[in-house]
Amino acid sequence: MRRHLVRFLAGLLPVAVCSAACAVSCTTESQMTAAQRMALEQSALALANNVRAGNLTALKAQTLPGVAAQFTGIADSVQAVQPFIQRATLTADALYQLNATDLAAAQEAQFFCGVPGSPLIVTLTIPNLPPGQYALAVLHATGVEHPQQLSMILSNSGGGGWKLAGFFTRPMTLGGHDGVWFWQQARAYAAKKQSWNAWFYYQTAQYLLNPVDFLSSPNLQKLLREAEDVQPSGLPDEQPMHLSSDGQGFDITSLHTGELAGQLDLIVNFRGAPEPDPVAERAEVTAVMRALLQQHPELALGFHGLWVYADVPGQPAFALELPMSQIQNSVPSAGQQNTSQSGKKTG
Repeated sequence: MRRHLVRFLAGLLPVAVCSAACAVSCTTESQMTAAQRMALEQSALALANNVRAGNLTALKAQTLPGVAAQFTGIADSVQAVQPFIQRATLTADALYQLNATDLAAAQEAQFFCGVPGSPLIVTLTIPNLPPGQYALAVLHATGVEHPQQLSMILSNSGGGGWKLAGFFTRPMTLGGHDGVWFWQQARAYAAKKQSWNAWFYYQTAQYLLNPVDFLSSPNLQKLLREAEDVQPSGLPDEQPMHLSSDGQGFDITSLHTGELAGQLDLIVNFRGAPEPDPVAERAEVTAVMRALLQQHPELALGFHGLWVYADVPGQPAFALELPMSQIQNSVPSAGQQNTSQSGKKTG
């Protein structure tokens, strides 16, 4: 999953730790007055309409000046998501007003958003937050083949209405299924002791159900606990995962789920060796595919195929996608035609 995420005011201000004495508060949508809710929703929808239209000039004009000065990240995210939502229906899914006017300086601020007396509390933890009035608006773009979530941090600190201060996008589905479906499937795989499939399905569920990385809720915490119970050992993190097969060894640096032609793949990055030609590159990539399925055959049940990138310093990555049936049975030669994504260089 390639994430298009613009970190809110990242790098603009030094980080400080917010103590329990920081005076911050959150007002949920149900606690707002009708006028507050309408003003916030209309501002968020106006910004989202510019995203849907790809109108970067208008969007930048409605952006907080300090963020507009570093607009490239937001522009890249808008251009990536706009083709998916240009005919979408936009609706506000969740609104939160965040009062941080009593902060003494830029700090990591934690907001607890919920109705008093209810255990259903959404927690927002935002780094590098200057004093001021903010809001989080989560919008859904639906009625299209690939529905999306658009999340915005808005600022009303300088007067003149709500301005864009951070922008985040995330799909609502992968492979035609939403986060709840992936959660249910993860539990089913866990019950079958297929921890690799369960782990990646839990990760996909978390990605789809959480609109922004700085939001937490009781349901998301429950999902994380279930995922931790099945987490396989040796996954690539700071150190690569080593695969061995037929006398060859490969260092896997990344594993995550992704979508190709509407179907769910497992995407693999590994440290490739400099190869003299595409035939040799393809042979190395398909060897990685075979090695992964030899060690973890359950993956053939959970995914349509493997999409493998050979990362070699100083040159474009060689990428190849093959369906599981071809990996398991026979891997076609470099010149053979098939219905999969052909091997190619990616920048």
